Amino acid sequence: MDLGLKDKYALVTGGSHGIGRAITLALADEGCNVAICSRSKERIDTTLHLLKGKGVDYIGIQADVMNKLDIEKVMNEIIEKWGTIHVLVNNVGGGGRWGSEIVEETKEEVWTEVYDKNVTAAIRFTNISIPFMCKQKWGRVVTITSIFGREGGGRPWFSMAKTAQTAMMKSLALNHYLSKDNITFNSVAPGAIMIPDTGWEKEAREKPEEINELLKREFPLERFGTPEEVANVVIFICSEKASLLNGVSIPVDGAQSKSIL
Repeated sequence: MDLGLKDKYALVTGGSHGIGRAITLALADEGCNVAICSRSKERIDTTLHLLKGKGVDYIGIQADVMNKLDIEKVMNEIIEKWGTIHVLVNNVGGGGRWGSEIVEETKEEVWTEVYDKNVTAAIRFTNISIPFMCKQKWGRVVTITSIFGREGGGRPWFSMAKTAQTAMMKSLALNHYLSKDNITFNSVAPGAIMIPDTGWEKEAREKPEEINELLKREFPLERFGTPEEVANVVIFICSEKASLLNGVSIPVDGAQSKSIL
């Protein structure tokens, strides 16, 4: 299926690892030029190496999205080289394991830092991208949230931030002047995804029996998801084929979540 992404320009924040890297590579496989930003130069270099030979242009920018000036630097470099942006994937996030299970023992800074990393960064990247999408009368903004942004679960600061991201995409989609310019805003809500060097991999290595029991008890597919499975959904939402998808939150969790909505 031709998704109509060839020769378009995309930015994937946090595109050098995990779900972000999988989205980056999947976009490139569709002929989409891709920019990524990350704090880790090593991970950027690894991802850019994987992009070689795919026949697309690519940009890797070291940046901390908690810093407003770094966000502006990322966008300025992209616009200086490409002149526009068609697809924005707000993938940077995290904080699901920050703080303590005892809420009152968790510092207020954890709440605000998780919010800024997930929500404020997405707001800033989106705000800068919208004028270019309006000018060309086409754009896709996809924000990676979590099933805990759709229903209760997880640590409260993480759930709060992911719920805010989901609401942001829905609210933007309701703006007629943006929708009429063929700009869509959607969110993808992964469940438990097995990503190298992250919490689930560590737990599976250290407590294999407990994790296997958890999978059998709570996960209908009895396994974790993969970054590539999330990426497959994201690139479809970014495509010409998904023109009627706007303002939706799509869980990619193998029925891990319990919500019927």
